[in-house]
Amino acid sequence: MEKKKVVTILILVALCAVILIFPLLTIKDSAFSGADGAAEEVIAAVDPDYEPWAESLIELPGGETETLLFCLQAALGAVVIGFGFGYLVARKKYRAEEAA
Repeated sequence: MEKKKVVTILILVALCAVILIFPLLTIKDSAFSGADGAAEEVIAAVDPDYEPWAESLIELPGGETETLLFCLQAALGAVVIGFGFGYLVARKKYRAEEAA
């Protein structure tokens, strides 16, 4: 790999780390909760007599399990997107080699 590409990748990884860590260090005493909890609060404020018309099929044992499933979903999505981009780049590369 070229030195310029390695430097670019390292800079981007460092930038991602800063974007990830900065909010955790600067925002004190905050609850990073999901949108589901916020939606429940708004619905309860708007209509206190509201009853949900559907229930969860599976009751998860804890918040850690929910977080794990979310991380696995994000990882699977990243793999699919990465594979798609890799396929498109390789296809372009091999077409250029065949034409030469």
